[in-house]
Amino acid sequence: MLEKAFWKGCNSSIEELLQFMDQRKWDQLDYDCLVNIFGKVGRGGMESLLMDVPFVCKSWHKASLDPKCWESLIFPIIFTSLYNSDVETEDWTFDPFLKRFVFEYRINKSFSITAFIKFMVNRSKGCATEIRLPVCASQEALKHVAASCPCLKNLTLPTDVVYYKSRMIPDMIGKWKDLEYLLMGSCYHDMEKIISQIGLHCKNFYYLDIPDCLVRKDAALAIAKLPNLKHIIMMNAKIERVNFVRLLKGCKKLVSLDARNCLGFDAGDKEISKLASHISDFKCQGSRFFDRHSKEGKYVWFHDSVYDGR
Repeated sequence: MLEKAFWKGCNSSIEELLQFMDQRKWDQLDYDCLVNIFGKVGRGGMESLLMDVPFVCKSWHKASLDPKCWESLIFPIIFTSLYNSDVETEDWTFDPFLKRFVFEYRINKSFSITAFIKFMVNRSKGCATEIRLPVCASQEALKHVAASCPCLKNLTLPTDVVYYKSRMIPDMIGKWKDLEYLLMGSCYHDMEKIISQIGLHCKNFYYLDIPDCLVRKDAALAIAKLPNLKHIIMMNAKIERVNFVRLLKGCKKLVSLDARNCLGFDAGDKEISKLASHISDFKCQGSRFFDRHSKEGKYVWFHDSVYDGR
């Protein structure tokens, strides 16, 4: 009852939680109740759960270490000087989140971002079901995530991870049998391999979010073969009309498809409208043809919808 009263009265900010607790006795919230609340705090981002909650009191510190609090690992963007490098001495010193983490936990100068990602993943002890990786995740960090998060259901990969580490992603996908949702920012390489691995290993997969991507023939066919796919977001994608038709013909269970502002087909195409008539929420406003030999057709953009918004 107390937990429900808290969540009815405020959101997941730690400041409001502390304000609420000022009006109650500390021992009114037992361990399991605290774990449930802190798990919700973690879904909004890890900063409060990592650097505010543990320092309130001993009972909060103990509860914050429970793996159930870390089922959602929502990493901040993390600014570094070497986005595409696996060097262990990344220049992270101007990132405010990491600077605060190093200060609060009294970590020495040998700190690395890869070690930080491993540290957070290890806190979940295999219970993580949702991960949003930072843009600077190294190959070593990605391998650790793949090996240590067998229960993963929701995965978000920012543009830099997709671009620089795309060859690793198919093997990673093969380890996540329970994967249901995937968001990839600006995927221009190896999409067909990634989607094919989802089709082979992820039988419950139903939500594909691939804005600002390039969908070639093989990728369109792979998407069309996903047996339980219900939702696709592909705003600002490049996909030729013939491939978009292939996708529509194969995806029989789609409930929603957001293909606004795509390049490769016309929003007023009658055949496309007919093929999409079974989709209850179909959007393609602003989509248009393009000349692949034109400046617009050759231009490749890398907008990171994960951190920069749609």
